[in-house]
Amino acid sequence: MVDLRKNQVKQKLNSGESAVVLMGLDSSDAIEKCGPGNHDGVWLEGEHGGVDFSELGELTRACDIWGKTSITRVHQNQAGLIYRTLDRGSQGICVPHVNTEKEARDVIKAGKFPPIGERGMYPGRQSYGVEDYYVKANDETLLIVLVEDIIAINNLSQILSVDHIDVFCVAPSDLAASMGHIGVADHPNVQSTIDDALTQIVRSGKTAGTLVTEANIQHFHDLGVRFFITHIQSWITDGITRITAKVR
Repeated sequence: MVDLRKNQVKQKLNSGESAVVLMGLDSSDAIEKCGPGNHDGVWLEGEHGGVDFSELGELTRACDIWGKTSITRVHQNQAGLIYRTLDRGSQGICVPHVNTEKEARDVIKAGKFPPIGERGMYPGRQSYGVEDYYVKANDETLLIVLVEDIIAINNLSQILSVDHIDVFCVAPSDLAASMGHIGVADHPNVQSTIDDALTQIVRSGKTAGTLVTEANIQHFHDLGVRFFITHIQSWITDGITRITAKVR
């Protein structure tokens, strides 16, 4: 028998450390090429990207090889979708547009085995060779909810009352749209709302997360945020710009 694979992001967060997750790696080869980096997890995009169940086995296996937590954003808060994604090997789930306490509790029901939740009793890919998998799995399953609508901001106190959610992640773009600032996530009203929400999460004793760049990560770190998502596209574009500028 073997030990259940550890969830690096969850371990770091539970110990009071910060965790960095890469977004934009859309193939197992890309995940492995970035494996030597010191990031903690890989974001697998199932809401806006092409990730589906047939690919999850290979994608999460590539994460496992390098000890990176696989986190899949699903496209809706639906029980079968959530636990099937976990069954296929994802160590974490991110659920979009969680706007009420009930919707947050629905994430727990789908993402945790009894007695905490109601996840279907099926031995998924992470269970192979693990004794007492159903007893151990809840401790290594990362659950993230996205706070990305103004209604969620207004209901944040109630949402934060839900236990067993590992990260309350404030997402800027959809929040901006819900505030009437479509495509203007850097609008001052949006930025102040994000900062206030993150501060509220931190003060509640829960873990706050958000999308960051090299330019703003220190600001959010100073607010007490410990879960950081960063997209590789900006690094690639900046790198191309810098190197071509040397010969043009």
